[in-house]
Amino acid sequence: MTDVLRRGRASLAFSFFTQGATFALLVTRIPAIQDRYGVSDALLPVFLAAVPILAGVGSVTTEQLVKRIRPSRLLRWSQPVVMLALLGAGAGGNMAELAVSLAAFGLAVGALDASMNMLGVSLQRTYGRSIMLSFHAVYSLGGILGASLAWVGAHWHLALWVSYLPVVAVLLPAALVGSRWYVDGDPAPVEEGAQGGGSGVVFKVLLPLCLVMTFAYIGDSTVSNWSAKYLKDVLGSSEQLATVPYNVYMVTTLAGRAIGDFGVRRFGAVPVVRLGALVAAVGFAVVAGAPGAWVGMIGFTLLGLGLCVLVPQTFAAAGRLFPGASDAAIARLNIFNYVGFLIGSPLVGALGDAWSYRGAMLVPMVLVLVTLVYARSFATRSDRYGGGHERPRTADVGRGSNGL
Repeated sequence: MTDVLRRGRASLAFSFFTQGATFALLVTRIPAIQDRYGVSDALLPVFLAAVPILAGVGSVTTEQLVKRIRPSRLLRWSQPVVMLALLGAGAGGNMAELAVSLAAFGLAVGALDASMNMLGVSLQRTYGRSIMLSFHAVYSLGGILGASLAWVGAHWHLALWVSYLPVVAVLLPAALVGSRWYVDGDPAPVEEGAQGGGSGVVFKVLLPLCLVMTFAYIGDSTVSNWSAKYLKDVLGSSEQLATVPYNVYMVTTLAGRAIGDFGVRRFGAVPVVRLGALVAAVGFAVVAGAPGAWVGMIGFTLLGLGLCVLVPQTFAAAGRLFPGASDAAIARLNIFNYVGFLIGSPLVGALGDAWSYRGAMLVPMVLVLVTLVYARSFATRSDRYGGGHERPRTADVGRGSNGL
C-alpha cells in the first residue's frame, strides 16, 4: 500500500507540474496570440474573460460527473484536452479556431483543476498529514518552467505552435502514462462534530472558504497582471526591471509552498493561514507605499511568501469540513478560483484609473486581511482538541486507478 501511495503522489505531482507549465505557456504569450489572430484590444478582454467563465462551467459539471466517474478518470482525459487546446490556440488559422481552442481549454481546465485537487485532498486524508502545499509547489515550479520557455520562444521569435509543440509532445504522453498510478480515495466516514454534516454540501458552511479563495485569487491576479505596469509607471523602474517582480513572486511562491506543509504539521493550519494573510497584507502595504522600485520588489517578494499558502489550505479545509462529500465541496469551491481571477484585474485597473494605483493596491490588502476573520474554518480536529497533527486514516487508502 505504501508503494501505491508513493506512486499515486508522484503521478499527481507530475499532473500539477504539467498544468503549471501549460497554463503559464498560455497566459505569458497572450500578446503573441493577439498579434497572430489580429484580436483587437476591445475584443481581447472578451476572450480572456471567456476562459475562466467556461472553467467555472467545467468545475460545476465536474461536481455532477464525479457522482458517476472517478476523479482520476476525469483528470486523465481532461489534461490531454487542455494541452491539445493550447496547441490549437498556437496553430489555428483564424479567429473562429482560436475561439474553439480557448473554449475547449476553459471547459477542460475547470474539470482538471477540480479533479486534481480532489485527488490531492483525498491523498492528504490518506496520508494523515499535510501534503497539499507540496502539490501546489510543483505547480509553481511548472509555471516557472512554462514562463521560461515562453521567454525563449519570444526571444527567438518562434511561431507559437513551434514553442508549444515540443512541450505538448513531451508532457502529454508522460501525463497519460503517469495517470495509470493515480489513487482515488474513498469518502471519509462522517465523524461526530464534523461541521458539514453528512453527505451534502451546506453552502453556508462552505461560504467562508469561498470568500478566502476569491480574495486569494484577487491578490494573485493583481500581481500577475499589474506588477510590471506598477513598477514601471508608478515606481519609475526600467522596462527590463519591470519584468522581474512576477518572476520573484513565482519563486517565493514555490519556496513558501515547499516548506509550508512542515509548518502545517508543526503548528496546524490555522496559524499558517493567519501568518500567510498577515505577510501578504504587509506585502501589499509595502508595494503601495514604496518610494522606489527596489522597495516595491520587497513587497512583491512578501506577497509570494504570504499568498502561497492560502489556496492549497483552502482546498484541504473544504475536504475536512465535508468528509462525506469532499469531491462536491472542492468542485464548488474551485469556481471561486475563477471568480477571483475575473474580479481582480479589472478591479485594480478601474481603481487605478479612477483613483491611483497606489490606492488600488490597498484594496486587495484589505480583502486578504478579511481571511483572518475566517481562519477558524481551516481548523483540523486536532487543532480544535489540541495539537497540530492530523491522525492517519489508513482505512482510507484509495484504489490505484491502473488505467481501469
